[in-house]
Amino acid sequence: QSQFYDDVPSKRLLAWAIDAVIIGIITALIVVFTAFIGLFFIPFLLFVVSLAYRSMSIASQSATFGMRIAAIELRNSQGLRLSTGEAVLHTIGYLLTVSTALAQIVSIVLMCATERGQSLSDMVLGTVMLNKRAR
Repeated sequence: QSQFYDDVPSKRLLAWAIDAVIIGIITALIVVFTAFIGLFFIPFLLFVVSLAYRSMSIASQSATFGMRIAAIELRNSQGLRLSTGEAVLHTIGYLLTVSTALAQIVSIVLMCATERGQSLSDMVLGTVMLNKRAR
């Protein structure tokens, strides 16, 4: 049913941009509140903030704030919302994918070329990004 996957790659890009801004703002606030000592650990700090933000929001609502704005959500192989464990695994898979250029390129190509717009971590975990149902 193609309507579940219409425009998902472009919506994922929009969601990623919104989430990147949110993660950047949270990280900047942490740096300020640590009297700028956090600057010495900025890569680690970005990793921790991204892991926490993405895992908690996906576990609670099956979508980050950016995904909700873009009207998409993650589902597991049974069509259910992701559990906390699945959300953490998905986030770790995402962070591993974006940490290397080759894996990121493969993931982008998969999102654009596959029928369901799945990324590399989606294919490994059996998850899928769907257009959110109108309520």
